[in-house]
Amino acid sequence: MNEVRVSPDGARRRYALVSFLTWLPAGLMTAPLVLLMLDRGLSIVEVGVVMTVYSLVIAALELPTGGLADVVGRRVVLVVSAACTALALTVLAVAGSMVAFIVAGSVLGVARALSSGPAEAWFVDTLHAVDGTDADLRPGLSRGHVMEDVALSIGVLAGGFIPLAVRAGAVSVPGWLDPLAAPAVLGAVAALVWLVVVLVAMPEAPRPAASMGQVLRGVPVTVAAGVRVAVRDGVLRRLVLVAAVIGMALTCVELLVPGHLAALTGSGEVGATAYALVSAIGFAAAALGSAAAPALARRLSYGTAGRGSVRGAVAGLVIAAAGLAGLAASVPVGTGGAGAVVLAAVPYLVFFAGLGAHGVLRAELAHHRVTAGERTTMASASSLSGSGGAALANLTLAPLAMGLGVGAAWWLVAVVVLAAATAFARMSVLHLSR
Repeated sequence: MNEVRVSPDGARRRYALVSFLTWLPAGLMTAPLVLLMLDRGLSIVEVGVVMTVYSLVIAALELPTGGLADVVGRRVVLVVSAACTALALTVLAVAGSMVAFIVAGSVLGVARALSSGPAEAWFVDTLHAVDGTDADLRPGLSRGHVMEDVALSIGVLAGGFIPLAVRAGAVSVPGWLDPLAAPAVLGAVAALVWLVVVLVAMPEAPRPAASMGQVLRGVPVTVAAGVRVAVRDGVLRRLVLVAAVIGMALTCVELLVPGHLAALTGSGEVGATAYALVSAIGFAAAALGSAAAPALARRLSYGTAGRGSVRGAVAGLVIAAAGLAGLAASVPVGTGGAGAVVLAAVPYLVFFAGLGAHGVLRAELAHHRVTAGERTTMASASSLSGSGGAALANLTLAPLAMGLGVGAAWWLVAVVVLAAATAFARMSVLHLSR
Protein backbone atom coordinates (compact mmCIF):
# COMPACT_ATOMS: atom_id res chain seq x y z
CA MET A 1 0.00 0.00 0.00
CA ASN A 2 1.28 3.47 -0.88
CA GLU A 3 1.87 5.88 1.94
CA VAL A 4 -1.22 7.99 2.75
CA ARG A 5 -0.98 11.21 4.72
CA VAL A 6 -3.38 10.96 7.66
CA SER A 7 -4.78 14.04 9.39
CA PRO A 8 -4.50 14.32 13.19
CA ASP A 9 -8.25 13.69 13.62
CA GLY A 10 -8.06 10.81 11.18
CA ALA A 11 -5.16 9.27 13.08
CA ARG A 12 -7.12 9.50 16.33
CA ARG A 13 -10.19 7.88 14.79
CA ARG A 14 -8.21 5.08 13.18
CA TYR A 15 -6.25 4.39 16.35
CA ALA A 16 -9.48 4.28 18.37
CA LEU A 17 -11.09 1.82 15.93
CA VAL A 18 -8.04 -0.47 15.86
CA SER A 19 -7.83 -0.33 19.67
CA PHE A 20 -11.48 -1.39 19.94
CA LEU A 21 -11.06 -4.30 17.52
CA THR A 22 -7.80 -5.39 19.19
CA TRP A 23 -9.53 -6.04 22.51
CA LEU A 24 -13.01 -7.14 21.39
CA PRO A 25 -12.02 -10.83 20.79
CA ALA A 26 -10.40 -10.97 24.24
CA GLY A 27 -13.50 -9.49 25.85
CA LEU A 28 -15.77 -12.02 24.15
CA MET A 29 -13.79 -14.94 25.63
CA THR A 30 -13.31 -13.55 29.14
CA ALA A 31 -16.53 -14.92 30.66
CA PRO A 32 -16.85 -18.40 29.05
CA LEU A 33 -13.19 -19.41 28.71
CA VAL A 34 -12.69 -21.36 31.95
CA LEU A 35 -16.19 -22.84 31.80
CA LEU A 36 -15.57 -24.01 28.23
CA MET A 37 -12.42 -25.89 29.24
CA LEU A 38 -14.13 -27.44 32.25
CA ASP A 39 -17.11 -28.43 30.09
CA ARG A 40 -14.75 -30.16 27.65
CA GLY A 41 -13.37 -32.36 30.42
CA LEU A 42 -10.34 -30.50 31.76
CA SER A 43 -9.76 -30.36 35.50
CA ILE A 44 -9.22 -27.06 37.27
CA VAL A 45 -5.52 -27.95 37.55
CA GLU A 46 -5.30 -28.56 33.80
CA VAL A 47 -7.07 -25.25 33.20
CA GLY A 48 -4.39 -23.61 35.32
CA VAL A 49 -1.68 -25.26 33.20
CA VAL A 50 -3.23 -23.90 30.00
CA MET A 51 -3.43 -20.38 31.45
CA THR A 52 0.16 -20.62 32.67
CA VAL A 53 1.38 -21.62 29.20
CA TYR A 54 -0.48 -18.64 27.77
CA SER A 55 1.17 -16.29 30.26
CA LEU A 56 4.65 -17.75 29.71
CA VAL A 57 4.39 -17.38 25.93
CA ILE A 58 3.46 -13.72 26.34
CA ALA A 59 6.32 -13.09 28.77
CA ALA A 60 8.84 -14.81 26.51
CA LEU A 61 7.79 -12.90 23.39
CA GLU A 62 6.95 -9.42 24.69
CA LEU A 63 10.34 -7.84 23.99
CA PRO A 64 11.19 -9.74 20.78
CA THR A 65 7.81 -8.92 19.22
CA GLY A 66 8.15 -5.29 20.28
CA GLY A 67 11.55 -5.17 18.61
CA LEU A 68 10.10 -6.87 15.54
CA ALA A 69 7.44 -4.15 15.21
CA ASP A 70 10.12 -1.47 15.46
CA VAL A 71 12.17 -3.18 12.73
CA VAL A 72 9.59 -4.39 10.14
CA GLY A 73 6.70 -2.02 10.88
CA ARG A 74 3.67 -1.80 13.11
CA ARG A 75 1.02 -2.76 10.54
CA VAL A 76 2.47 -6.09 9.47
CA VAL A 77 2.91 -7.19 13.10
CA LEU A 78 -0.70 -6.31 13.92
CA VAL A 79 -1.91 -8.20 10.84
CA VAL A 80 -0.08 -11.32 12.03
CA SER A 81 -1.50 -10.79 15.52
CA ALA A 82 -5.05 -10.62 14.17
CA ALA A 83 -4.50 -13.75 12.06
CA CYS A 84 -3.11 -15.64 15.08
CA THR A 85 -6.07 -14.52 17.18
CA ALA A 86 -8.56 -15.81 14.61
CA LEU A 87 -6.68 -19.13 14.36
CA ALA A 88 -6.40 -19.56 18.14
CA LEU A 89 -10.09 -18.86 18.78
CA THR A 90 -11.10 -21.25 16.00
CA VAL A 91 -8.98 -24.00 17.58
CA LEU A 92 -10.45 -23.09 20.96
CA ALA A 93 -13.99 -23.53 19.65
CA VAL A 94 -13.35 -27.13 18.55
CA ALA A 95 -10.70 -28.20 21.09
CA GLY A 96 -11.50 -31.39 22.97
CA SER A 97 -8.29 -32.20 24.80
CA MET A 98 -5.72 -30.51 27.00
CA VAL A 99 -3.16 -30.60 24.17
CA ALA A 100 -5.54 -28.77 21.84
CA PHE A 101 -6.26 -26.14 24.48
CA ILE A 102 -2.52 -25.67 25.09
CA VAL A 103 -2.02 -25.16 21.35
CA ALA A 104 -4.82 -22.61 21.30
CA GLY A 105 -3.44 -20.88 24.39
CA SER A 106 0.07 -20.76 22.94
CA VAL A 107 -1.09 -19.20 19.65
CA LEU A 108 -3.26 -16.75 21.59
CA GLY A 109 -0.20 -15.84 23.67
CA VAL A 110 1.76 -15.15 20.47
CA ALA A 111 -1.09 -12.94 19.27
CA ARG A 112 -1.24 -11.02 22.53
CA ALA A 113 2.51 -10.39 22.55
CA LEU A 114 2.41 -9.20 18.93
CA SER A 115 -0.44 -6.75 19.65
CA SER A 116 1.29 -5.14 22.63
CA GLY A 117 2.22 -1.64 21.51
CA PRO A 118 2.20 -1.44 17.67
CA ALA A 119 -1.12 0.42 17.31
CA GLU A 120 -0.17 3.01 19.91
CA ALA A 121 3.30 3.38 18.39
CA TRP A 122 1.74 3.88 14.94
CA PHE A 123 -0.54 6.60 16.29
CA VAL A 124 2.27 8.50 18.01
CA ASP A 125 4.55 8.23 14.96
CA THR A 126 1.74 9.39 12.66
CA LEU A 127 0.84 12.36 14.85
CA HIS A 128 4.49 13.35 15.16
CA ALA A 129 4.86 13.21 11.37
CA VAL A 130 1.91 15.58 10.91
CA ASP A 131 2.09 17.92 13.92
CA GLY A 132 5.71 17.56 15.02
CA THR A 133 7.21 15.99 18.12
CA ASP A 134 5.49 18.58 20.34
CA ALA A 135 2.03 17.33 19.30
CA ASP A 136 -0.48 16.83 22.11
CA LEU A 137 -0.76 13.06 22.54
CA ARG A 138 -3.32 13.06 25.36
CA PRO A 139 -6.60 13.29 23.36
CA GLY A 140 -5.66 10.48 20.99
CA LEU A 141 -4.19 8.21 23.65
CA SER A 142 -7.24 8.85 25.81
CA ARG A 143 -9.60 7.92 22.97
CA GLY A 144 -7.68 4.73 22.23
CA HIS A 145 -7.65 3.63 25.88
CA VAL A 146 -11.37 4.42 26.16
CA MET A 147 -12.13 2.20 23.17
CA GLU A 148 -10.06 -0.65 24.61
CA ASP A 149 -12.15 -0.56 27.79
CA VAL A 150 -15.40 -0.20 25.85
CA ALA A 151 -14.48 -3.27 23.78
CA LEU A 152 -13.74 -5.27 26.91
CA SER A 153 -16.98 -4.14 28.56
CA ILE A 154 -19.11 -5.00 25.53
CA GLY A 155 -17.21 -8.23 24.96
CA VAL A 156 -17.58 -9.44 28.55
CA LEU A 157 -21.34 -8.83 28.50
CA ALA A 158 -21.79 -10.43 25.08
CA GLY A 159 -19.56 -13.39 25.93
CA GLY A 160 -21.51 -13.96 29.14
CA PHE A 161 -24.98 -13.83 27.60
CA ILE A 162 -24.46 -15.36 24.15
CA PRO A 163 -24.20 -18.94 25.53
CA LEU A 164 -27.50 -18.42 27.35
CA ALA A 165 -29.11 -17.11 24.15
CA VAL A 166 -27.80 -20.09 22.17
CA ARG A 167 -28.99 -22.55 24.79
CA ALA A 168 -32.44 -20.96 24.84
CA GLY A 169 -32.68 -21.12 21.04
CA ALA A 170 -32.78 -17.35 20.63
CA VAL A 171 -29.61 -17.52 18.49
CA SER A 172 -29.21 -20.19 15.83
CA VAL A 173 -25.81 -21.88 15.45
CA PRO A 174 -24.59 -25.03 13.68
CA GLY A 175 -25.37 -28.26 15.51
CA TRP A 176 -21.70 -29.05 16.16
CA LEU A 177 -21.16 -25.76 18.01
CA ASP A 178 -22.02 -25.91 21.70
CA PRO A 179 -23.19 -22.72 23.44
CA LEU A 180 -19.99 -22.03 25.38
CA ALA A 181 -17.95 -22.12 22.16
CA ALA A 182 -20.13 -19.58 20.34
CA PRO A 183 -18.26 -16.53 21.73
CA ALA A 184 -14.97 -18.02 20.46
CA VAL A 185 -16.35 -18.25 16.92
CA LEU A 186 -17.68 -14.70 17.14
CA GLY A 187 -14.27 -13.60 18.46
CA ALA A 188 -12.55 -15.24 15.47
CA VAL A 189 -14.83 -13.33 13.10
CA ALA A 190 -14.08 -10.10 14.99
CA ALA A 191 -10.35 -10.82 14.64
CA LEU A 192 -10.71 -11.14 10.85
CA VAL A 193 -12.51 -7.78 10.76
CA TRP A 194 -9.64 -6.36 12.84
CA LEU A 195 -7.14 -7.73 10.30
CA VAL A 196 -8.90 -6.04 7.37
CA VAL A 197 -9.21 -2.73 9.24
CA VAL A 198 -5.49 -2.73 10.07
CA LEU A 199 -4.61 -3.28 6.41
CA VAL A 200 -6.86 -0.43 5.29
CA ALA A 201 -6.60 2.08 8.12
CA MET A 202 -2.92 1.98 9.15
CA PRO A 203 -0.73 3.24 6.29
CA GLU A 204 2.99 3.36 7.03
CA ALA A 205 5.97 4.89 5.33
CA PRO A 206 7.82 2.26 3.27
CA ARG A 207 10.72 0.72 5.16
CA PRO A 208 14.01 -0.30 3.55
CA ALA A 209 13.89 -3.79 2.09
CA ALA A 210 15.58 -6.28 4.39
CA SER A 211 16.37 -9.96 4.20
CA MET A 212 15.15 -12.36 6.86
CA GLY A 213 18.69 -12.49 8.24
CA GLN A 214 18.80 -8.72 8.57
CA VAL A 215 15.44 -8.72 10.33
CA LEU A 216 16.51 -11.44 12.75
CA ARG A 217 19.73 -9.56 13.52
CA GLY A 218 17.90 -6.26 13.85
CA VAL A 219 15.36 -7.43 16.41
CA PRO A 220 17.79 -8.25 19.25
CA VAL A 221 19.72 -5.05 18.54
CA THR A 222 16.50 -3.02 18.84
CA VAL A 223 15.44 -4.89 21.98
CA ALA A 224 18.83 -4.32 23.59
CA ALA A 225 18.69 -0.60 22.75
CA GLY A 226 15.20 -0.32 24.25
CA VAL A 227 16.22 -2.11 27.42
CA ARG A 228 19.28 0.13 27.79
CA VAL A 229 17.09 3.21 27.49
CA ALA A 230 14.63 1.86 30.07
CA VAL A 231 17.43 1.07 32.52
CA ARG A 232 19.49 4.23 32.07
CA ASP A 233 16.68 6.76 31.77
CA GLY A 234 15.41 7.68 35.22
CA VAL A 235 11.87 8.57 34.08
CA LEU A 236 11.41 5.40 32.02
CA ARG A 237 12.86 3.27 34.79
CA ARG A 238 10.24 4.60 37.19
CA LEU A 239 7.44 4.14 34.65
CA VAL A 240 8.41 0.51 34.04
CA LEU A 241 8.54 -0.19 37.78
CA VAL A 242 5.12 1.38 38.26
CA ALA A 243 3.82 -0.91 35.49
CA ALA A 244 4.81 -3.87 37.67
CA VAL A 245 2.79 -2.44 40.56
CA ILE A 246 -0.22 -1.97 38.26
CA GLY A 247 0.09 -5.60 37.16
CA MET A 248 0.13 -6.67 40.79
CA ALA A 249 -2.91 -4.56 41.65
CA LEU A 250 -4.94 -5.79 38.67
CA THR A 251 -4.14 -9.42 39.43
CA CYS A 252 -5.00 -8.95 43.09
CA VAL A 253 -8.45 -7.68 42.13
CA GLU A 254 -9.11 -10.20 39.35
CA LEU A 255 -7.88 -13.06 41.54
CA LEU A 256 -9.85 -12.29 44.69
CA VAL A 257 -13.01 -10.42 43.68
CA PRO A 258 -14.81 -13.41 42.03
CA GLY A 259 -14.49 -15.58 45.14
CA HIS A 260 -15.46 -12.65 47.35
CA LEU A 261 -18.63 -12.07 45.33
CA ALA A 262 -19.43 -15.79 45.37
CA ALA A 263 -19.11 -15.72 49.16
CA LEU A 264 -21.37 -12.66 49.39
CA THR A 265 -24.07 -14.16 47.16
CA GLY A 266 -23.79 -17.65 48.64
CA SER A 267 -23.57 -19.29 45.20
CA GLY A 268 -20.78 -19.82 42.71
CA GLU A 269 -23.15 -19.45 39.75
CA VAL A 270 -24.76 -16.26 41.06
CA GLY A 271 -21.33 -14.96 42.04
CA ALA A 272 -20.05 -15.59 38.51
CA THR A 273 -22.98 -13.68 37.02
CA ALA A 274 -22.42 -10.84 39.48
CA TYR A 275 -18.73 -10.75 38.58
CA ALA A 276 -19.50 -10.60 34.85
CA LEU A 277 -21.76 -7.60 35.40
CA VAL A 278 -19.36 -5.89 37.79
CA SER A 279 -16.46 -6.51 35.39
CA ALA A 280 -18.34 -4.96 32.49
CA ILE A 281 -19.18 -1.90 34.57
CA GLY A 282 -15.58 -1.82 35.79
CA PHE A 283 -14.28 -1.62 32.21
CA ALA A 284 -16.80 1.16 31.58
CA ALA A 285 -15.40 2.99 34.63
CA ALA A 286 -11.89 2.56 33.23
CA ALA A 287 -13.12 4.07 29.96
CA LEU A 288 -14.48 7.08 31.85
CA GLY A 289 -11.17 7.44 33.67
CA SER A 290 -9.28 7.30 30.38
CA ALA A 291 -11.61 9.88 28.85
CA ALA A 292 -11.12 12.19 31.84
CA ALA A 293 -7.31 11.95 31.78
CA PRO A 294 -6.62 14.95 29.50
CA ALA A 295 -8.93 17.22 31.54
CA LEU A 296 -7.38 15.94 34.77
CA ALA A 297 -3.88 16.76 33.52
CA ARG A 298 -4.99 20.24 32.44
CA ARG A 299 -6.57 20.95 35.82
CA LEU A 300 -3.40 19.86 37.60
CA SER A 301 -0.96 21.72 35.35
CA TYR A 302 -0.90 24.81 37.56
CA GLY A 303 2.49 26.26 38.52
CA THR A 304 5.18 24.71 36.36
CA ALA A 305 4.29 24.02 32.75
CA GLY A 306 4.22 20.38 31.73
CA ARG A 307 3.67 19.10 35.24
CA GLY A 308 -0.01 18.23 34.73
CA SER A 309 0.60 14.76 33.29
CA VAL A 310 2.83 13.80 36.22
CA ARG A 311 0.32 15.07 38.77
CA GLY A 312 -2.55 13.45 36.89
CA ALA A 313 -0.76 10.09 36.83
CA VAL A 314 -0.18 10.39 40.58
CA ALA A 315 -3.85 11.29 41.14
CA GLY A 316 -4.90 8.19 39.17
CA LEU A 317 -2.77 5.99 41.41
CA VAL A 318 -4.19 7.61 44.54
CA ILE A 319 -7.75 7.03 43.28
CA ALA A 320 -6.91 3.39 42.48
CA ALA A 321 -5.41 2.93 45.95
CA ALA A 322 -8.58 4.40 47.46
CA GLY A 323 -10.61 1.84 45.53
CA LEU A 324 -8.47 -1.00 46.89
CA ALA A 325 -8.83 0.38 50.41
CA GLY A 326 -12.59 0.57 49.87
CA LEU A 327 -12.65 -3.08 48.83
CA ALA A 328 -10.69 -4.02 51.93
CA ALA A 329 -12.95 -1.94 54.18
CA SER A 330 -16.08 -3.53 52.70
CA VAL A 331 -15.04 -7.04 53.75
CA PRO A 332 -15.90 -6.85 57.48
CA VAL A 333 -19.37 -5.47 56.77
CA GLY A 334 -20.09 -7.62 53.72
CA THR A 335 -22.64 -9.98 55.25
CA GLY A 336 -24.28 -11.00 51.99
CA GLY A 337 -27.05 -10.04 49.62
CA ALA A 338 -27.40 -7.42 46.93
CA GLY A 339 -26.39 -4.61 49.28
CA ALA A 340 -23.07 -6.28 50.03
CA VAL A 341 -22.40 -6.79 46.31
CA VAL A 342 -23.03 -3.10 45.66
CA LEU A 343 -20.79 -2.21 48.60
CA ALA A 344 -17.98 -4.19 46.99
CA ALA A 345 -18.77 -3.01 43.45
CA VAL A 346 -18.47 0.73 44.14
CA PRO A 347 -14.79 0.67 45.21
CA TYR A 348 -14.12 -1.79 42.37
CA LEU A 349 -15.35 0.87 39.92
CA VAL A 350 -13.30 3.57 41.66
CA PHE A 351 -10.21 1.38 41.31
CA PHE A 352 -10.64 0.94 37.56
CA ALA A 353 -11.49 4.62 36.99
CA GLY A 354 -8.22 5.58 38.68
CA LEU A 355 -6.22 3.10 36.62
CA GLY A 356 -7.87 4.34 33.42
CA ALA A 357 -6.76 7.93 34.04
CA HIS A 358 -3.30 6.86 35.17
CA GLY A 359 -2.72 4.59 32.17
CA VAL A 360 -3.25 7.33 29.59
CA LEU A 361 -0.92 9.79 31.29
CA ARG A 362 1.77 7.19 32.01
CA ALA A 363 1.73 6.24 28.32
CA GLU A 364 2.09 9.90 27.33
CA LEU A 365 5.08 10.35 29.62
CA ALA A 366 6.74 7.23 28.19
CA HIS A 367 6.25 8.27 24.56
CA HIS A 368 7.95 11.61 25.24
CA ARG A 369 11.08 9.72 26.34
CA VAL A 370 11.66 7.42 23.36
CA THR A 371 12.35 7.69 19.65
CA ALA A 372 10.25 6.07 16.92
CA GLY A 373 12.72 3.18 16.69
CA GLU A 374 12.29 2.34 20.38
CA ARG A 375 8.58 3.00 20.79
CA THR A 376 7.04 -0.48 20.52
CA THR A 377 9.95 -2.10 22.38
CA MET A 378 9.35 0.32 25.24
CA ALA A 379 5.64 -0.54 25.33
CA SER A 380 6.55 -4.23 25.40
CA ALA A 381 8.99 -3.66 28.26
CA SER A 382 6.21 -1.98 30.23
CA SER A 383 3.83 -4.85 29.45
CA LEU A 384 6.46 -7.39 30.48
CA SER A 385 6.95 -5.53 33.76
CA GLY A 386 3.20 -5.70 34.35
CA SER A 387 3.28 -9.45 33.72
CA GLY A 388 6.07 -9.79 36.28
CA GLY A 389 3.99 -7.93 38.84
CA ALA A 390 1.04 -10.17 38.06
CA ALA A 391 3.15 -13.31 38.54
CA LEU A 392 4.40 -12.01 41.89
CA ALA A 393 0.81 -11.33 42.95
CA ASN A 394 -0.28 -14.85 41.96
CA LEU A 395 2.51 -16.37 44.05
CA THR A 396 2.10 -14.22 47.17
CA LEU A 397 -1.35 -12.72 47.51
CA ALA A 398 -3.40 -15.92 47.22
CA PRO A 399 -1.62 -17.50 50.24
CA LEU A 400 -1.95 -14.20 52.11
CA ALA A 401 -5.68 -14.07 51.41
CA MET A 402 -6.09 -17.69 52.50
CA GLY A 403 -4.26 -17.03 55.76
CA LEU A 404 -5.42 -13.54 56.71
CA GLY A 405 -8.41 -12.94 54.46
CA VAL A 406 -8.96 -11.02 51.23
CA GLY A 407 -9.14 -7.74 53.11
CA ALA A 408 -5.52 -8.06 54.22
CA ALA A 409 -4.35 -8.63 50.65
CA TRP A 410 -6.25 -5.58 49.38
CA TRP A 411 -4.92 -3.38 52.22
CA LEU A 412 -1.37 -4.46 51.38
CA VAL A 413 -1.69 -3.72 47.67
CA ALA A 414 -3.36 -0.38 48.39
CA VAL A 415 -0.26 0.61 50.35
CA VAL A 416 2.02 -0.60 47.53
CA VAL A 417 0.07 1.43 44.94
CA LEU A 418 0.31 4.54 47.13
CA ALA A 419 4.04 3.96 47.48
CA ALA A 420 4.31 3.69 43.69
CA ALA A 421 2.90 7.20 43.40
CA THR A 422 6.08 8.50 45.01
CA ALA A 423 8.04 7.20 41.98
CA PHE A 424 6.74 10.25 40.11
CA ALA A 425 7.86 12.74 42.74
CA ARG A 426 11.40 13.07 41.40
CA MET A 427 10.48 13.35 37.72
CA SER A 428 12.00 16.72 36.89
CA VAL A 429 9.73 18.85 34.74
CA LEU A 430 12.80 19.97 32.81
CA HIS A 431 13.58 16.41 31.78
CA LEU A 432 10.17 15.01 30.89
CA SER A 433 11.11 15.06 27.18
CA ARG A 434 14.37 13.83 25.73
